[in-house]
Amino acid sequence: MTTHDVTNQPPPLAPYDAAEDTALLVGVRREGAGWAEEELRRLGLRAGSTEAQEWGELANLHAPVLRSHDRYGHRIDEVEYHPSWHHLMRAAVGAGLAGAPWADDRPGAHVARTAGGLVWGHTEAGHGCPTSMTYAAVPVLRRRPDLAKLYEPGLTSREYEPGLRAPAEKRGLLAGMGMTEKQGGSDVRTNTTAATPTAESGVYTLRGHKWFTSAPMCDLFLVLAQAPGGLSCFLVPRVLPDGTRNTFRVQRLKDKLGNRSNASSEPEFDGTVAWLVGPEGQGVKTIIEMVNCTRLDCVMASATLMRKTLVEAGHHVRHRAAFGARLIDQPLMRNVLADLALESEAATTLTLRLAGAADRAVRGDAGEAVFRRIATAVGKYWVTKRGPAFTAEALECLGGNGYVEESGMPRHYREAPLLSIWEGSGNVNALDVLRALGRDPRTADALFGELALARGADARLDAAVVRLKERLGGAAESGARRLVELMALTLQASLLVRYAPAAVADAFCASRLGGDWGHSFGTLPDGVATGAVLDRALPR
Repeated sequence: MTTHDVTNQPPPLAPYDAAEDTALLVGVRREGAGWAEEELRRLGLRAGSTEAQEWGELANLHAPVLRSHDRYGHRIDEVEYHPSWHHLMRAAVGAGLAGAPWADDRPGAHVARTAGGLVWGHTEAGHGCPTSMTYAAVPVLRRRPDLAKLYEPGLTSREYEPGLRAPAEKRGLLAGMGMTEKQGGSDVRTNTTAATPTAESGVYTLRGHKWFTSAPMCDLFLVLAQAPGGLSCFLVPRVLPDGTRNTFRVQRLKDKLGNRSNASSEPEFDGTVAWLVGPEGQGVKTIIEMVNCTRLDCVMASATLMRKTLVEAGHHVRHRAAFGARLIDQPLMRNVLADLALESEAATTLTLRLAGAADRAVRGDAGEAVFRRIATAVGKYWVTKRGPAFTAEALECLGGNGYVEESGMPRHYREAPLLSIWEGSGNVNALDVLRALGRDPRTADALFGELALARGADARLDAAVVRLKERLGGAAESGARRLVELMALTLQASLLVRYAPAAVADAFCASRLGGDWGHSFGTLPDGVATGAVLDRALPR
């Protein structure tokens, strides 16, 4: 093959250090989890290893398969996964990315977990679903101390033990959730799954069908169903305490755009045993804590995808030449990469700020709890909305090479839209922000109190905060997206002004708030210090 010389192609990226991210490491220390940095760096080397990157590829190439019956015709409702999925899960749970922070009394434990997700997520995104739901289930389950006593040790364990067995026999457990139904989606109050009380107090049987229940191999699920007193929250274990199988018929697995390593299913309940969690009629209020946790993980996963694809794009342009010069040295490409770097750092910094608020709220800080309530919804709306455009631009930096499946970029691109849909689409989150503002006047105070910490540091930010206050006074439902977008940009800008180098903060404020920015990435205004931005953002 004398015509097939390979030149001007970048070498493989792996192995690399997924934790080599200045904004991430500085943010971890700032939010109280500096003690976790050594473990985070070890995790970064493992995430960027050739082996772990291959696990991510194989887990998506070999999608899970539903086995509804065994060879004899017995109903088993089990899902088979490629071994690479189990390798990823074992590493994630072992690194404390599931429920472990709830058993860790150290300040910053929840920040450390989020930072671990930002790093380990460089492998692939699908297995982050069961770890996220397991993490989020613990605070809800604590509303029933008897159930928490039984299940929490397994949920907070760092042991991954797949397979359906009696919970008491397992060293580690995973949790999922079953909220949406085909007729309602996010409008869970229209759920028709019925919960019938039994003679035993707090125990019900369920009958109905769920439309989108991910990770059906989990050991237990938090489910919404209609009890006599209204929509209520229930715990549904796959295997009952006595070792018998609960009725959890997996009708089919979804054929999804992305997130293909992770099984998403339609389970049917018919005489399914369930335990009431929280009062009857308060299902949404009970499960909302789980939703708050998983929404933070949506922000985290989007920020991770941004960072991963930025690293891929930066690696490519450093080694690829065109028109007589390396791509990284060409002014327009530097503008594109710097623009992406700004977006990535803003997303990572906001993610860690939200994790810090969550950690301090868990420890009794009422002010941080109020801030967390609105800022998480704002971050969920904006960061996940930016993800698809970001990954598309990063893919384009690789040109045709990025459009080829082997590059991995198409997988990242398919993954990005999920995060703006999961746990409420854009409209749901924008309206949730309005709802929070209307219900509790402390919510706006918490947001503007955070923004005030950067007052006077940048005139463009100060002017944007004034505009935000003006819009807040006449906020209408039809304009909710514009309002939340401005909230997100001012919040990100305030964090960068306070914590990032001047070149980064100035470029972000000039483009996002100063009115001198185009409609796509790569339209930063003249005068931006792209070199300083890229030197900070790209790994060595």
